[in-house]
Amino acid sequence: MSLADLLAQTRAASAGRMPPEAIATIERVNAQLEAEGIGRSALKAGDMLPNAMLTNQIGEQVEIHQLLSEGPLVLNFYRGGWCPYCNFELKAYQDMLPQFQARGAQLVGVTPEKPDNSLSTQEKNALSFPILTDAQNGFAKALGIAFNMPDDLVALYSGFGLDLPTFNEGTGWALPIPATFVADRSGKILLADVDQDYTRRLEPADALAALG
Repeated sequence: MSLADLLAQTRAASAGRMPPEAIATIERVNAQLEAEGIGRSALKAGDMLPNAMLTNQIGEQVEIHQLLSEGPLVLNFYRGGWCPYCNFELKAYQDMLPQFQARGAQLVGVTPEKPDNSLSTQEKNALSFPILTDAQNGFAKALGIAFNMPDDLVALYSGFGLDLPTFNEGTGWALPIPATFVADRSGKILLADVDQDYTRRLEPADALAALG
């Protein structure tokens, strides 16, 4: 089953569980974000990947340009381990990790989650690629994919028991748009997939194909 099919099933199941007012809020916010052009200023293929200093699951500092010196990068930005769409996406990329490695590429997850929480996400999904914490969404902002959650969405998530300011590293109620960037070892972006609809994600096979 493709990732798209799996996410479509997840959307249908979620719609069957959520109250109608919650669905209406999400649809309204999605339309608002699209109208505001969230993500339209994101870096694109042909742009150069900016540098950033992130933190891995055990608290070590990791520099993006240092990773690039070791080979091409596939950067997968996800919202958090609380997001089922993110977990399915991470697992789908994990399944294809040997194929990415065969192309000499490194697969890296990037999230606003605190390192302890990203470690839990990694263990829960049996991921063998690194997860890096993007404190204050600094890297996401440089890429043009960070946004502040509208008040309606904050209220909805709070009602679900999601305390993102506590869960994440200094981001408050801001998140990255789920996105995948593929860059060659020079830092040139070969593929940029950015979609403000958090239920849609890039197929791992498409990211792999971008590596040539």
